Amino acid sequence: MQSLCDGFSIIDKLPEPGLPVKFPRTPGYRPKKENNKLNGWCWRVDIKGSKQGKLAGMTVGIKDNVGVAGAPMTVGCAALEGYYPEYDATVVTSILDAGGHIIGKTSCENLCVSGSSFTSHSGPTLNFHNPLHSAGGSSSGSATLVASGDVRLAIGSDQGGSVRLPAAWCGVVGLKPTFGLVPYTGVVGLEPSIDHVGTLTKTVEDCALLLEVVAGTDGLDHRQPPDLKIPEYSKEIQINDLTGMKIGIVKEGFAHDNADPKVNKMVRGAVTNLMRRGAIVEDVSIPLHSLAPVIWNAIGIEGFTDTALQYGGIGSGHYGFYPTSFTSFAAKSMRARMNDSSHVCKLIFMFGEYLKSKYPGQFYSKGQNCRRLLIAEYQEALKEYDVVAMPTIPFTAHKLPAQGLSVTEYVHKAFENPVNTMATNLTGMPSITVNAGFIDGLPVGAMFTAKKFDEVTLLKVAKVFEMMTQV
Repeated sequence: MQSLCDGFSIIDKLPEPGLPVKFPRTPGYRPKKENNKLNGWCWRVDIKGSKQGKLAGMTVGIKDNVGVAGAPMTVGCAALEGYYPEYDATVVTSILDAGGHIIGKTSCENLCVSGSSFTSHSGPTLNFHNPLHSAGGSSSGSATLVASGDVRLAIGSDQGGSVRLPAAWCGVVGLKPTFGLVPYTGVVGLEPSIDHVGTLTKTVEDCALLLEVVAGTDGLDHRQPPDLKIPEYSKEIQINDLTGMKIGIVKEGFAHDNADPKVNKMVRGAVTNLMRRGAIVEDVSIPLHSLAPVIWNAIGIEGFTDTALQYGGIGSGHYGFYPTSFTSFAAKSMRARMNDSSHVCKLIFMFGEYLKSKYPGQFYSKGQNCRRLLIAEYQEALKEYDVVAMPTIPFTAHKLPAQGLSVTEYVHKAFENPVNTMATNLTGMPSITVNAGFIDGLPVGAMFTAKKFDEVTLLKVAKVFEMMTQV
């Protein structure tokens, strides 16, 4: 083995290429409680980009799993305290190049694994509309800060609904773009085949503008096709009607045991109301949609266990940028400080190790194969319809749990709401949530899904839907 060790000594001394850090900044600071009443910020910075550009002067929040050079990145987990990236993620550089003003890192759930907002090591993130209720997760801080107006635009990540879930419960616009449309480079992930970077904004127009800036090939993300052409989404969506468009209401999206009939009625009514703007609205069935969480678990549990514990939140086996400093830090810290992860993460890690030891690769492989069946059903529906629709979450935001919650209740509360969102992480199709109204003061989200790379159609429908619901 000595000759191999000699070779590794050589590579250890080689300088490695990183990601550019183009704009100056100071280290920033941890905000005081009185200036962070929703607990949506985990760190404040003041990074001004270009003086001109599409986002000139607009304030932006960046989720705490996205690399911002010089600012701490804990991914909501105490085990990762002390890590400071020396790189800016591609989306951060794109935002700064376009004139965006990054003012902080937003709170996220522990290792980004929760659909609620109480698992972060920095404490629960509160819902702007009712601080006693969850803001949703895992991009919890991004959603509630956009809702409150503390920030105009925000970046999140979405593996099972982590952009759309908090956006729905906070009443803002949340987009999970087509898989690979926005480069994931420099962002900590869960499982490389379901990782998406997404946007959270107050309006569909802002969503289109931000997508216009962050979408495109960076040459370093294996998820991306090489010949991406990015339209000017903000100009393409300037319409007032949907004449000739067909919208399918997915029956399975309303059929969950824990669905609130009032939420179902509101979403169905709001989508049907698009007929007044020329759309054709009909029911459609996607039978495997109801099994999407099961298929997702087969992939996500074992995949996340490997990604988090062995490959430092990045994965392996692909060309591109590997943040050596983070992968080394995370792999060691997660092994040494496992108790600093949430009960949800511990459950996944234990079950993931069980699967790997007793059924190595069997269920992960079968899950990856079965997702093709789900993709085929969605593709079939989208041959007939321009978009399909359903509630983002079939119930309104639950109350944040009291202290002393049992482990069983903790896990259930953290993972009860992504029943409709997981499907499009598996299909890779673009999916957006837009506010459909309020029930007892809490927002209700309607979710639309389109064909891969057809964000223009998706945003057009979302824009008109927004116009109708705000009347």
